[in-house]
Amino acid sequence: MDSGIWIKLVLLDGQISYGADMKILLIVILTALSQFAAAQDTGAQPEHILFWSQEERRLHFQRMDELMASRPVHRGDKVYELTEMPRDLSDVTYEVEGETFKLSHFMAMESNMGLLVIKDNNILLEHYAPGHTASSHWISFSVTKSVSSMLIGAAIKDGYIKSVDEPVVNYVPRFRGTGYEKTTIKDVLQMASGIRWNEDYADLNSDVAKAGGFNGIQLVRYLATLPAEATPGEKFNYNTGETNLVGEILRAAIGNNAATYLTHKIWKPFGMEYDAFWMLGEPGGGELGGCCINATLRDYARIGIFAMNEGKLPDGTSVLPENWMKESTTPSKGYEGYGYLWWLWGDGSYSALGIFGQTIFIDPENQVVIAVQSNAPTATQNTYSTHRNAALIGIRQALKE
Repeated sequence: MDSGIWIKLVLLDGQISYGADMKILLIVILTALSQFAAAQDTGAQPEHILFWSQEERRLHFQRMDELMASRPVHRGDKVYELTEMPRDLSDVTYEVEGETFKLSHFMAMESNMGLLVIKDNNILLEHYAPGHTASSHWISFSVTKSVSSMLIGAAIKDGYIKSVDEPVVNYVPRFRGTGYEKTTIKDVLQMASGIRWNEDYADLNSDVAKAGGFNGIQLVRYLATLPAEATPGEKFNYNTGETNLVGEILRAAIGNNAATYLTHKIWKPFGMEYDAFWMLGEPGGGELGGCCINATLRDYARIGIFAMNEGKLPDGTSVLPENWMKESTTPSKGYEGYGYLWWLWGDGSYSALGIFGQTIFIDPENQVVIAVQSNAPTATQNTYSTHRNAALIGIRQALKE
């Protein structure tokens, strides 16, 4: 294993990616409590997701559209076909803290709900936990951020947005005269707006504690009060509010909701197999730009294939601008492990990541996509996620040989 890559993964899993995704979880917590109160359940339901037991998450994560206000993302008539060419990968090995494990160990972990390995459009391995099937939906959490990034690209291709270099104020004019006056769409996509934002969860007066769950006009009004503290584009600072701001920019640009746009730009024409559901900030409101598309494992993988194919549909039509995915996965000035809402592995591979272990891993050089649905024991920094990262490296290496 490349030690340089491993160092990046440790940082990705613990301090950066999953720390950041914990902030996305707060969006769900703060915006959804009222929705949970009205939700029907089969037993006693804790106050919010953070306090669900692993058993409760296993039940609820596959029916979030029943518990939370959501908007459907519709499939089309044709399905992007994946050829089943099973290959025994159970003996693929990976290393964790100096100890060697087999892929069969990772698949047998209680937290692993589904693992799908695709190479050259062929399904080499498809595994589901008991009771979880190919038709089971599962919440994606921050995997959705990467989808929102591609939708910004689609809006540029369609002419709704001129380029990522446009000022945010062109689409959210309420920001004129605020700290966002000089912030561009690119800055927001790279989490480098330059706006002061406190992500300290131990501080009840922090921005994330006060506004982490805001969406729509409430979000815009709050962000407009924040001062600039750095030159836009220079400093990486994960900002939960700006994760949803991407959704505000998208909806303002296209004059429509994000779920409908996703339906007609990617979900239907690319050939997703099942309808998906995108969680809303409130009933009838806007989609959470940084969270919570609920989809099946194969459709998780198809998102990865779409990205790996540079945003082209099966008939060759380009949904994204030329070189969009290359630009999206180029290290940003503020942090080399981050692009346009994608996490970068430092070797040309990149991922969409979500708390509790949700993953779409993309290795363009070897035409490999790996999708993982998970129910990790904790949202962040757990043994399961360490095994998942190492298993991804082991699978990739095995498929090179």
